[in-house]
Amino acid sequence: MRLVLIGPPGAGKGTQAALLSRRLGIPHISTGDLFREHVTRRTPLGQEAQRYLDTGELVPDHITGGMVRRRLAEPDARHGFLLDGFPRTVPQAQELAGMLDFAGAALDAVVEFAVPEEVVVTRLLKRGRPDDTEEVIRHRQQVYARQTAPLLDHYADILLTVHAVGPVGEITERVISGLPRRT
Repeated sequence: MRLVLIGPPGAGKGTQAALLSRRLGIPHISTGDLFREHVTRRTPLGQEAQRYLDTGELVPDHITGGMVRRRLAEPDARHGFLLDGFPRTVPQAQELAGMLDFAGAALDAVVEFAVPEEVVVTRLLKRGRPDDTEEVIRHRQQVYARQTAPLLDHYADILLTVHAVGPVGEITERVISGLPRRT
């Protein structure tokens, strides 16, 4: 099973990714984790990414894509994966499609975790992080909505939208029951 998870900050993607990874027996690949790993190991991609991270700029697609390409080539991801944080834009989706085409594979589904903005704001404010002010949280939601709307259209044929409010286990079951059946 090859999946992409998308949803606004605070939608519960990380929680669901861990549960779905175990349940489906596929690795959870988070771009945040990839950035931290490459930066810590001081790989060429990590050193290049660090320059952007240090200035608060977005890491360019070619760097993020390079990290994802290397991770997808590892043995545990060859027969399935769960991507969290990539792609975030249509050009990144096209880059991912090229990577998968090269490997003779395709995505099975893109899972969108749909959560009302007010619920997300409440969730994130409860985390109590210094950078989680209501103004910052609402700005992140707007950025997400702008970037993701075209992505949802791009993946319309394989999109599974899941209402991501309620008990964690119920949300997981909504995803599992909505996934395409493997033949």
